[in-house]
Amino acid sequence: MTWIVAKYLLTAGMVVLISEIAKRSDKAGGLIAALPLITIMTLVWLYLEGQTQEKIANHAWYTFWYVVPTLPMFLLFPHLLSRVGFWSALAISAVVTMVLFVLFVWLVRQFGIELL
Repeated sequence: MTWIVAKYLLTAGMVVLISEIAKRSDKAGGLIAALPLITIMTLVWLYLEGQTQEKIANHAWYTFWYVVPTLPMFLLFPHLLSRVGFWSALAISAVVTMVLFVLFVWLVRQFGIELL
């Protein structure tokens, strides 16, 4: 139980730290948020918990493919923010991301990559 609590605290602490840094510096916050810190932490958690190398490798593999269709959101959201407000920009960006994800899954399936 202590291990799970430690994982939650460290992982949540990273999110809080990044948001606090972003308050002070847009560039530094963006840079740190763009780093795959949560993925790296997840890989470490999987390793320390005795998961197989295949399981750990699969997590990294799928993370790569799942990131690709989310990238346009980071261009769309700032464009929409001043036009439609925060919540609407966030909702539209989320919907566009979901649509792009479905299209991306279909596209990569043509090359033998099964994401779902």
